Amino acid sequence: MKKHIPNLLTSLNLFSGCIACVMAFQGFYFWVVIWIIIAALFDFSDGFAARLLKAYSPMGKELDSLADVVSFGVAPSLVVYRFLTENMTLVSHNVYLVEYLPYIAFLLAIFSALRLAKFNIDERQSESFIGLNTPANAMFWVSFSYGLATSVPVITSNLMYIFIVGIVIFSLLLVSEIPMFSLKVKSLKFRGNESRYFLLIFTIGLVIYIGLLGISGGILLYIALSILNNRNSRIVSSD
Repeated sequence: MKKHIPNLLTSLNLFSGCIACVMAFQGFYFWVVIWIIIAALFDFSDGFAARLLKAYSPMGKELDSLADVVSFGVAPSLVVYRFLTENMTLVSHNVYLVEYLPYIAFLLAIFSALRLAKFNIDERQSESFIGLNTPANAMFWVSFSYGLATSVPVITSNLMYIFIVGIVIFSLLLVSEIPMFSLKVKSLKFRGNESRYFLLIFTIGLVIYIGLLGISGGILLYIALSILNNRNSRIVSSD
């Protein structure tokens, strides 16, 4: 029985991602964020359960990736697509751009799938990540879209340009060769987890201060800390 628990948790991740997709279709940005957070919790817990119960399986590995494509690839793409369609006239009044440019949102789904396929065959990513992981990417886009749609008084054309360029940049980050530290902890000790604790405290503080939009700020800090840690590691190794 216990061998099925990780796969059950992974299936709940997929179920949460499907609900997030429905919420995106209906334009309920807040609930998309909530269901993506729930999916991320199930995504974390299935790996934890597999390690705790020693219930690893090839099927579980494949199921995990398939669930992640929906929860952290398709769902955020749908949110971004919805946001773009609602605000595309700020970018252009050309009927073709307004109609078709929002489909750029699905670059996030495509590159998330590429990232997950790469992860499954890349033996370097057992302790850390190479490139931005899909849950972090999804959390950024659903919280950023929610924040812009509900908290920003005026959405300008410049903000929309930044949004569109951001889609391309984050898509490339997913398949980049930039090392990024894992958010999973092996112990609760502060030593060795300094970046993780700083990131957690900063993100919680930001969410308290500005709401769910603060999650996207935490993800930006995560990327910056990963790049900084990688740079410092190179300097130390060169010395």
